[in-house]
Amino acid sequence: MAKDYYNILGVTKNATEEDIKKAFRRLAHQYHPDKANGDEKKFKEINEAYQVLSDRTKRAQYDRFGAVGDMPGGFGGGHAGWEHSNFPGGFRVDFGGGDMGDLSDVFESFFEGMGVRSRRPVYERGADVQVTAEIPLEEAFHGAMKEFTVQTLVTCETCKGKGGDASAGVKKCEHCGGRGEVREEHRSFFGNVSQVKTCSECRGSGEIPQKICKACSGSGRKEGQRKVRVDIIPGIQDGQLIQVRGAGEAGDRGTGTGDLYIKVKIKKHPSFSRNGDDLVVKKELNAYDLLLGRKIEVPTIEGKTMKLEIPAHFNLKENLRITGEGMPRMGSYGRGDLLVDFILKAPKKVDPKTAKVLEELEGSGK
Repeated sequence: MAKDYYNILGVTKNATEEDIKKAFRRLAHQYHPDKANGDEKKFKEINEAYQVLSDRTKRAQYDRFGAVGDMPGGFGGGHAGWEHSNFPGGFRVDFGGGDMGDLSDVFESFFEGMGVRSRRPVYERGADVQVTAEIPLEEAFHGAMKEFTVQTLVTCETCKGKGGDASAGVKKCEHCGGRGEVREEHRSFFGNVSQVKTCSECRGSGEIPQKICKACSGSGRKEGQRKVRVDIIPGIQDGQLIQVRGAGEAGDRGTGTGDLYIKVKIKKHPSFSRNGDDLVVKKELNAYDLLLGRKIEVPTIEGKTMKLEIPAHFNLKENLRITGEGMPRMGSYGRGDLLVDFILKAPKKVDPKTAKVLEELEGSGK
């Protein structure tokens, strides 16, 4: 019985070429033999259907006669053996029997999933570096210019990042024959897979200095310190990252330098806690001051004190909000608020005279 290729791919007979290609790629990934739940038989069946339906001539023949000639089982257009096929990323696969069709899209995605890059670099760019900087809350409020010393790979001063003596010239790399890359082979389900890698000796250039720099062993970089000045913007948040371009790890043989990321950590303050752009301060409240309506002194982040009155009928379980006395808002004008968290402190002992006054106040409803 002829196979229903449309049903195998899960498409209708009026499916477009794009519909067929999408269905094939999805199913090929799903049933790939190297996956945990793969199915080799199903995988070959899917490819067989795609080989026919993706070819206009074969598809027309299949739609008319229900089969395609030239090969047993109605599968045509084949070759005596699987061809040597070149794939993106420097792969070369030597197959051993049967026609798998155009699998370049599947192979590219499959090998990229294995961590293989589709394009090799000539040299390696320097890595990004991250450090943590602790600052007091006052500096987060006012802003500050800070200097940091970062331990990382820096450009070799001896060879100026070239990896060798420029005046001595260069020579062809013997390890790769001047190609800048080497080929490694290993076997897989698909056959012998050749992977092209950047030459470790010349780092992809095909050339090495005649006189290697002894200070950096030819890499053009070595361990050192980099001093960086950073402007801390008022209102910066705890955990915020500051990016300093080109202040990270030096690149291999003078290539691009990585970036520096400074993670800001704000130290715990003895008086204030932070909630976004708002500041919270705890304030002990004496019962007598409350009853007598005295003004309460509250500290501010600027090192000053301000006097405030507690509004009548104010619920002491809530925070008293003082507008505009919090942290600066980054990227905009204005400031957050200062929230006063009251802690009511009862007197140790009430004498008879005071107790009588309090009873009279209670009775009067004041």
